[in-house]
Amino acid sequence: MPELDQVTSAGAREDLAVLRDAAREAGVIAMRYFGNNPQVWMKGGTSPVSEADHAADAYLRETLLAARPDYGWLSEETADDPARLAARRTFVVDPIDGTRGFLEGLRTWCVSVAVVEDGRTLAGVLECPATNETYWALPGEGAFLNGRRITVRRPAAMVEIGGPKPLISLMPAEWQGRMNRVPYIP
Repeated sequence: MPELDQVTSAGAREDLAVLRDAAREAGVIAMRYFGNNPQVWMKGGTSPVSEADHAADAYLRETLLAARPDYGWLSEETADDPARLAARRTFVVDPIDGTRGFLEGLRTWCVSVAVVEDGRTLAGVLECPATNETYWALPGEGAFLNGRRITVRRPAAMVEIGGPKPLISLMPAEWQGRMNRVPYIP
């Protein structure tokens, strides 16, 4: 398996550019349906899928596979084609991640696209057109929101705790490292 810097130099930046452009346009397509009562079907009996999902999925499939015809395709809205297993790299797509929220008029949905090789994500994009946010990431280079680097926060102390040492020592070790033991609780 290649190292992270080798992955990045092996076309991931170019794939990211393709993903970003395609996700942006798929977001424009989805926004045409947002708040306009698109036709809805149920898949698997419990999960909604809309004409917006299908329109964005069709655009992404056509555009991404035209740009990278040797890549496989795996989408939440398309029947799985086992031929993808023979491809070195695969597009993994959810054309509207958060369909229920989309249909309810919530702005908490996005177009989700990635390129995966050997189970590792090489490039990923979340296009959130209802909130004007675009997230993307490359291994070893970090994650970005609208062009600005984002980071995760270190977890704060989980809790201040007071009590007998034997009781506290029974708690999982990962919790103990995040606790601030106090002699008494004020």
